[in-house]
Amino acid sequence: MKLELSRIVQGCRLGVLTGLGKTGTHSLEFPACVLYTRCASVPHLTQDTLRTLGGLPAVTQLTTATLAEHQEVLEEFKEGARRFAGLHDTVLFSSLHDPAASYPTGHVTNKVRGQTHHVISPEWWITVSVWGSGGRIELTVDRYMALQAAIQPDWYQSMSDGETWQQNTSRKRVRKAVDRTLNHLDECLLLHQKSQALKQAEIFGVVEGGDIQEERLRSARETAKRPVGGFVLDGFQSGAMEQGMRSQLIAAVVAELPPDKPRVLQGVGCPDEVVACVEAGVDLFESFFPYQVTERGCALCFDFSLESDPESAVLESNEDRPMRERENGADSPEIVGKMTRFEMDLRDARYRDDFRPLVAGCDCYCCRNHQRAYVHHLLVTNELLAGVLLMLHNLAHYLVFFSTLRQALSQDRLVDFKRKILQVQINE
Repeated sequence: MKLELSRIVQGCRLGVLTGLGKTGTHSLEFPACVLYTRCASVPHLTQDTLRTLGGLPAVTQLTTATLAEHQEVLEEFKEGARRFAGLHDTVLFSSLHDPAASYPTGHVTNKVRGQTHHVISPEWWITVSVWGSGGRIELTVDRYMALQAAIQPDWYQSMSDGETWQQNTSRKRVRKAVDRTLNHLDECLLLHQKSQALKQAEIFGVVEGGDIQEERLRSARETAKRPVGGFVLDGFQSGAMEQGMRSQLIAAVVAELPPDKPRVLQGVGCPDEVVACVEAGVDLFESFFPYQVTERGCALCFDFSLESDPESAVLESNEDRPMRERENGADSPEIVGKMTRFEMDLRDARYRDDFRPLVAGCDCYCCRNHQRAYVHHLLVTNELLAGVLLMLHNLAHYLVFFSTLRQALSQDRLVDFKRKILQVQINE
C-alpha cells in the first residue's frame, strides 16, 4: 500500500492510496469513506442490488462485532470472509466495533491466566468485549487474532480499549486505556508476524486517549513507532465531544503521525462533522451514516453542488422541511438516533401526495423510478422495499458528497463547498 499526496488545502489532504489488496491492483482516492457492512453485507441490499450503484469505494469494512459469533464457521471454511460472503473484487478492512450500534461500557477486564506458586505473581491478560446477535462475546488477543486469520482481511485494526469516549472519564482510566491499547498492539504485531493467513495483510494501530490531549499525543507518538500500515482514530464518535474540541484533538494527533500513512476516523458520519474532520487531517471515514438515516425512515437531501442553479437545487424549500408529527403516530417503529438537518422524514403525512423524486437530479435507481409518495406508502405500511429504496438513495447521495468534496479540493473551492454544506456565510 502506498499513499500519494497530491495537495494539502487548508489542512485537507487530497490524494490516492494505491497498491491495495492482495493483488495490489486497487486504489482509493481520498478523502473518502469505506463501504459499511453488517455481517459482511450492506444492510437492506443484495450484492446485485448494490452493484447498481456507481462509484462504490474500493474498500469494504467488516466489523469483528458482527463476525465474532461466526468464527468457527469461517475457520472451517478456510477461505476467508471475502469468498464466504461473495465480496469479490474489493479490499477488506476489519474493524473492532460496529459504528452504527451502541454497546455498553465497563467490559474491558483483567483476568488471571494462571499461577503455579503463591510466591509467583499471577500472569494477567486483558479481554475486550463485542456484542453480536447472541449477546456479549469476550475476546482475548489470541482469540481476536485467530478471528482475523479466519476473516483474512487486507487491513485490520489492532485490538484496543476504546471505552474512554464518554465525557468525564478520569485521567487515570484514560491513561490505562492508552497503555492497554499499546500493549494490545504489541501482542497483535507478534502474532501477526507468525500468521500465514495474515502475512499479506496490513495492521492499523489505534490511537486512544479520550478528551485528554496529553494522552492522545502519547498514544499517537508511541503507535507511530510501531510497524503499522495506517492509523485508526478512535473515541471521537458523534456526541462524544463538541466539534471544536474534536477538531483540535485530531489536528494535534495527526501532527504526530507520519504523513505517508492513512488516517481512518471511526464513529463520525454527519456531513458537517466530516468536513471539519477532513480539515483537521483525516483521510478515511466509515459510511454507516446512510444506514442510520435509512433506519429513521429518512432520505438524505442536502445540497453539496459546486454550481449554483436555483432551478435544480437539491435542497428543499423551507416549506418542504420535515415535521416531527408522523401519520401513524405511536404505532411507528422506534426511530434510530437523532434526525439531522441533512435529511427529510418520509414518514411525514405531507409526502402522501408528493409525486416528486426524493431529490431532483439524483441519478440513483429510487429517484429515477419512484416518488416520495410511494416511499412514504412503503414506510407507513412497513414494507421491506422501503429500506431497499432508501438505502440505495442514501448511499448514492453520500458517495457523491465525498466525490464532490474531492472535486472542491482539487479546484480550490473548499469555501464554496462548505458554504453549501453549512448553509452559513464563510469568511474567505
